[in-house]
Amino acid sequence: MKDYIIAPSILSADFANLGKDVSDVIKAGADFIHFDVMDNHYVPNLTIGPLVCEALRAYGIKSTIDVHLMITPVDEIIPQFAKAGANYITFHPEATKHVDRTIRLIKEQGCMPGVVLNPATSISVLEYCLEQVDMVLLMSVNPGFAGQKFIDSTYEKIIEVRELIDAVNPNIRLEVDGGINLKNIAKVAECGADTFVSGSAIFNSQDYKKTISQMRELISQS
Repeated sequence: MKDYIIAPSILSADFANLGKDVSDVIKAGADFIHFDVMDNHYVPNLTIGPLVCEALRAYGIKSTIDVHLMITPVDEIIPQFAKAGANYITFHPEATKHVDRTIRLIKEQGCMPGVVLNPATSISVLEYCLEQVDMVLLMSVNPGFAGQKFIDSTYEKIIEVRELIDAVNPNIRLEVDGGINLKNIAKVAECGADTFVSGSAIFNSQDYKKTISQMRELISQS
């Protein structure tokens, strides 16, 4: 198993002090920064765009930025996020007309592509694209809002996708996003995830470093 990655979602950060909050969570031990982009079309919420990503880079954030596009269409905005400093760009297959074309576009822009599966999206979507991606992101809540409860059926899905990834390319990251906290992160890791998006559980805690350290300890015991 590759190194475990903890990726706080800035959807739960303090937007009035975003640069400082992101800097603080990195100093506390975060590996990636998870950047949720919502358009009020694909999901019922509206968040942030490439200018905010660019602003974080200008502020001095050097950590890996993992951009999750919950928008439709996706292709037009991918070059903007690549230019703004994204490292990973993940998208939902339902949000594009041509999954293969979108993956290729992300690669052409110098970023690492990934596909995102909603709770009710079949893993069969991966059949013809898994070899081309660097990440699979499984949503453990329905996308759109922070603070939702983890959907338990995701555990079995993680196991199934882990088997697929190991058969194709173990270096593909398996990320899980939604409702991850100190109570369930060990089980998520035990099922086969290696990258953990956590928003509320980290940003709403009193001590980022303590929370992230506790998460790492729980993962190590899985």
